[in-house]
Amino acid sequence: MEKPLITIKEIGRKYVIGSEVIHALKSVSLDIYKGEFVALMGPSGSGKSTLMNILGCLDTPSSGTYVLNGTDVSHMSDDALAEVRNQEIGFVFQTFNLLPRSTSLDNVALPLIYAGTSKKDRDARAAKALENVGLGNRMDHKPNELSGGQRQRVAVARALINNPSIILADEPTGNLDTKTSVEIMGLLEEIHSKGNTIILVTHEEDIAQHAHRIVRMRDGLIENDYLNTDIKNVSPRLQALKETGSDWEKIN
Repeated sequence: MEKPLITIKEIGRKYVIGSEVIHALKSVSLDIYKGEFVALMGPSGSGKSTLMNILGCLDTPSSGTYVLNGTDVSHMSDDALAEVRNQEIGFVFQTFNLLPRSTSLDNVALPLIYAGTSKKDRDARAAKALENVGLGNRMDHKPNELSGGQRQRVAVARALINNPSIILADEPTGNLDTKTSVEIMGLLEEIHSKGNTIILVTHEEDIAQHAHRIVRMRDGLIENDYLNTDIKNVSPRLQALKETGSDWEKIN
């Protein structure tokens, strides 16, 4: 029987602020398998951001266990977690998190520097990653020379550069217009179709419908966890956009 790529068991996370104890997560358990496309949803204060930080090894739980790709990362040191993040997790953020004075190529190659890859190899791999997201002609451009959608594509290429176990996308369309959001979701669909595991954190119902499984949180607990029977696929719309040159309003 296949083992989960991610297992979190009875995870709790509390914060002490003065005399007040805030329980952001309350005994949360969840399995995610290789190749899944999961949307993590919930209103503000539901605990989804706290859970995302733990899944991304940006934080550790106060209680419970988190096993990622066979390794218990629940109580690792900061340095050990940083190494896990670089090897196992590709991040795509709402705000892109690109270095403003670096080119697209250098931004994408950044995780490879931390991995000790030679400059020749990392430039070659970064160039290939940019070509794979349709930015082969933007390698020497800096972020301020790119559109919002192009910047997010650079971020996606960077997330994929180390062949991570998980792509963790935190509100990846939050700063994009409708048409560009559809293009980015189409890119994530393509990445998932190649066997990659994606965890999409969003508060938008429309965006969550692209996922194959939806986990809803409320008050620090998982309220609902179910397979999506009405998956939204943007590929046909994107193809129509390419073929006709029409704007989004005409094909939506």
